Amino acid sequence: MKKNFKCAALTGAALASLILAACTKQAPAPSASAPKASGGVTVRLLTDATGIDDKSFNAAAWRGILEFYGDTWQNPRQRGILYDVVAAQTQDMYVPNLRQATDEGYDVIVTTGFTFADALTEVAGDNPNQKYLIVDVAWVNLPNVMQAVYAEHEGSYLVGMAAALKAKADGIADPQFGFIGGVPDGTITKFEVGYVQGILSVFPSARIVDYYVNDWGRADLAKTQAMNWYDSGVYAIYSAAGASGNGVIAQAKQYREAGKNVWAIGVDSDQYEEGLYNESESAVLTSMIKQVETSLLYCLNAVKNNTFKGEVITFDLKADGVGYSAANPALTKDIVGELERVKAQIISGGIRIAATNAEAKKLPGFPQDLKALDD
Repeated sequence: MKKNFKCAALTGAALASLILAACTKQAPAPSASAPKASGGVTVRLLTDATGIDDKSFNAAAWRGILEFYGDTWQNPRQRGILYDVVAAQTQDMYVPNLRQATDEGYDVIVTTGFTFADALTEVAGDNPNQKYLIVDVAWVNLPNVMQAVYAEHEGSYLVGMAAALKAKADGIADPQFGFIGGVPDGTITKFEVGYVQGILSVFPSARIVDYYVNDWGRADLAKTQAMNWYDSGVYAIYSAAGASGNGVIAQAKQYREAGKNVWAIGVDSDQYEEGLYNESESAVLTSMIKQVETSLLYCLNAVKNNTFKGEVITFDLKADGVGYSAANPALTKDIVGELERVKAQIISGGIRIAATNAEAKKLPGFPQDLKALDD
């Protein structure tokens, strides 16, 4: 059964209260070889090869775990005691890593991304008493699997609009925009089509190009594509490509430092600091913030309170599951004000954003040649 997060189980106030309780709890310290001995919630995060240092999606999931235990990135006191993380260097390791974590008796096992869906379906089906969470998947319909999905198209609309408004403020009459995706999927399609719709709301005839790296960890390929596009006149590039997207930021930093007026747009985490090329200027105009932390906190609190169940929960703009960063001063007050006005309209239902390529192609002026998947 699909639910909106705010309707699913928790109000914002209730969630805040649960998070506060989790962050202030003094957890006992059992031996690492017996994680359940403490009586506290134990969790293992399983990621792809990019790991929690991707500065994007996996990093956000890790922050949610740290927040639940009251730890910090710099001081993960209970890592190896109540929680840990294992990165799979290849997809062949997904099933073995899931089985190992299951055998070790963690209260809940978390997987990040749709590439884990098949492996999780196999392992979770064999272990009906083990609890699992998967982020970005809504089709693993097992009673022991909680599934968290996000309205990426809503947040992406706002960052696309932000880039277009900035181009308009800069006096660029016919700006071009780019999108770089990781591995094609319905989730990444939501990023792309939302972004494109946001741009078109300002420049109805804008030229938009796209490219898929087909990998989450090839920043070199994304950097090369970004350089080619920037050289050809592309003004801003939005990447939804995991660690591959770091290549876009690197190229934007290099060019802005050289005086070229180009921008990168970050994803998942606020990547403003990743774009800094001096003490006060960043090549990341804004980021589409995807609060993966929220789904981790929701799941861990459900395990803690014995309310965990297999369900699909949607974290949308209304639930503060997605949003945008206004950290860069280059995003002026006028632009932020317009973004906030539109954000309120999206939340109220006054603006509806297509979430699939097939649906978006029916809109006037929407590009028909995007590489985004049709759902």
